[in-house]
Amino acid sequence: MKRQTYESAVLINAALDDEQIDQILSKIKDNITNNGGEVLEIDNWGRKRLAYTVKKNKIGYYAIFRFIAQPGIIAKLERLYTLDENILRFLTISLTKEALEQIEINKAKVLAETEEVIVPEVVPEVLEGEADEE
Repeated sequence: MKRQTYESAVLINAALDDEQIDQILSKIKDNITNNGGEVLEIDNWGRKRLAYTVKKNKIGYYAIFRFIAQPGIIAKLERLYTLDENILRFLTISLTKEALEQIEINKAKVLAETEEVIVPEVVPEVLEGEADEE
């Protein structure tokens, strides 16, 4: 079968400790790699306020996995999501060539913007009047 590129967005209960969230993320990554997939990138957005309550939660931890795998892995991955009570919502989509190109363009744009930011040097200025007083 032909391997495709997928993106899986996961919303995790933000009330968990960072260690517990890391365990869930590593379990998802292991599930992908153990079923013949290759994780390209994990984009952790962190804790964000939700627009509406999801399973009585107002805050969620967002993580986005981009990976290459065969189509059969999606059912196994989504079964893992469904069985884990700490995963509030999930969405897995197949990425087209155009979507992958746009992701790379966006990354390059963000990188260019961060390089353009000039951090001013902080130089303590001593006024002549203050220096004479001492």
